[in-house]
Amino acid sequence: MELRQLEYFVAVAEEGGFTRAAERVHISQPGVSAQVRQLERELGAPLFDRSARSAGLTPAGRAALGPARAALASVDAVRSAVDEVNGLVRGELTVGMVTACTVVPLFEALAAFHRAHPGIGINLLEDNSDRLVEQVRGGTADLALIGVAGDAPDGLGSFTVIRERLVAAVPAGHPLLDGPVTLEAVDRHPIICLPAGTGIRTVLDRARGGARPGIALQAAAPGAVLDLAERGLGVAVLSESMVAEQDGLVARLIEDVDDIAVLALVWAERTPPAPALRELLAHARRAFAPRRATPEIIGRSTTG
Repeated sequence: MELRQLEYFVAVAEEGGFTRAAERVHISQPGVSAQVRQLERELGAPLFDRSARSAGLTPAGRAALGPARAALASVDAVRSAVDEVNGLVRGELTVGMVTACTVVPLFEALAAFHRAHPGIGINLLEDNSDRLVEQVRGGTADLALIGVAGDAPDGLGSFTVIRERLVAAVPAGHPLLDGPVTLEAVDRHPIICLPAGTGIRTVLDRARGGARPGIALQAAAPGAVLDLAERGLGVAVLSESMVAEQDGLVARLIEDVDDIAVLALVWAERTPPAPALRELLAHARRAFAPRRATPEIIGRSTTG
């Protein structure tokens, strides 16, 4: 008894005829008939009543149909189990991250995944958040750490790492600190921020609208934004945690900017999920989980 015989038998039973079954399994109708007859000879009983126009099951055929389906399902389960192992033994994952990323838990997750699955290569790419989202949607990247304004992009799986408001950072004694730190007050000074296409910049641009002066200086790395502000070139606008460890600056929440900058992991949701991606996500959740409520996990990284 061969698996293909069981497959053809089930196909004929479900399609109600040999011709439609042949179309389903992509071989000739005589080939299906020959294999089913061989199965009947091995079982010692006819499985189909061929006297009518359609191929109806005989009592023996009805008795055999359930076990035949179960046997084929078992074979599929074996294939799936092997594919699962192969998916965690070899292959590649492409992980995107915002430019100048220094989010330590992400690196910890990548290291733990590599130790557990050394045969899977990890390709890293840096870009701004808008382009990273496009690459995840297009399949160029499997997973990406991005910064967005508000909620994660629709249509993607996501895991929020941190949600923060914007702050203005200036040296001690700066005139901005003399009164309430509002968006109008910030706009009286040159602004230093991340480039367009980052989550921080999107929050700021939405809040400022189109009628306000442009950004005086921009840099891809939050550390560079802070260094420029520390040297008196303008007001740095970043998220709370980005300024937490900058000793030379005083940070204040921008009181009337309520939108939230979000740092999140995103991926394309597929069924079934790729085994390697599923494992990497598990490592990422473990790496971030103990410290998700603590801004220090971001340090001076890009919520971009």
